[in-house]
Amino acid sequence: MSDEVPQHPLKAADRHIPVLAGRAEELLGPALTRINASGRGAVLVDATLGLGGHSERFLSMFPELRLIGLDRDTTALTLAKERLARFKDRITFVHTRFDGFAEALHEAGLDDIGSVDGVLFDLGVSSMQLDEKDRGFAYSIDAPLDMRMDTTTGPTAADVLNTYSHGELARVLSTYGEERFAGRIASEIVKQRVSQPFTTSAPLVELLYRAIPAATRRTGGHPAKRTFQALRIEVNGELDALNNVIDPACDALTVGGRVVFMSYHSLEDRIVKRALAERIKSRTPHGLPVELPGAGPEFRLLTRGAERASEEEAAVNPRSLPVRLRAAERIARRE
Repeated sequence: MSDEVPQHPLKAADRHIPVLAGRAEELLGPALTRINASGRGAVLVDATLGLGGHSERFLSMFPELRLIGLDRDTTALTLAKERLARFKDRITFVHTRFDGFAEALHEAGLDDIGSVDGVLFDLGVSSMQLDEKDRGFAYSIDAPLDMRMDTTTGPTAADVLNTYSHGELARVLSTYGEERFAGRIASEIVKQRVSQPFTTSAPLVELLYRAIPAATRRTGGHPAKRTFQALRIEVNGELDALNNVIDPACDALTVGGRVVFMSYHSLEDRIVKRALAERIKSRTPHGLPVELPGAGPEFRLLTRGAERASEEEAAVNPRSLPVRLRAAERIARRE
């Protein structure tokens, strides 16, 4: 694929409505304004910069806030830089998958322990990636089966389909797509690729219509949804990246700092839920009448369960419908 940035008729701001932006501001704002209402002295890491919608809101609301924006997608970084050009003196852009979090802080001249006040994760595929026809994320149009968020590196979805064994394909579809018919679909893929290797999405969608029983198709949503999710997660190592980044992100927070996670499917949300649950636990042995010094919880939850988009927001921005938001605040740091 060419390294040239494609021409986009719409500006980033016109192509992207940030999900739950108001709620993210409510949750992160207190951590960013502890020194001054302008955000002076505070650092926010937007670990999934995308087209910069969330960052634009924070930089506008807090005129002295410093921001570090991470993204693995070079096209997204280019568009975000255009969108946020008026704030460029307060931003450090870093091309990295978000589990390069600690290295990104070093690149920005910060320590990886206790140096930031807020961290935002808006997980999953971005609006831009869904809208780009040649990226292959959407099953509604015939497009090359790429699905890489960083198009400069790594195997494509077509590579996965054409080279993985039956067992590997079934594992990916079952684990990352929670697909009931993973084995049947994997068999059909292996059979078809012998005579017709997969290059674009339409033949895969046609195969899925054949492989998934009609009764399930009538009640289970689009038959390609789970397979496309599974391929995307596999190609981009999304769950590995999420597992790898939670510790560095939490370690980087100052006492009083906050982190917000927006997940878009149960696999992501489950990882976040379990990780935060560990961080709100006390290390005082059960049964002792008082908390031992230095053994109390390091974090407290800011949300009760996973928050969802309101009906009003979902109506304005349909891509917010599946979001699950969780947030936590660092309240102590153990030695």
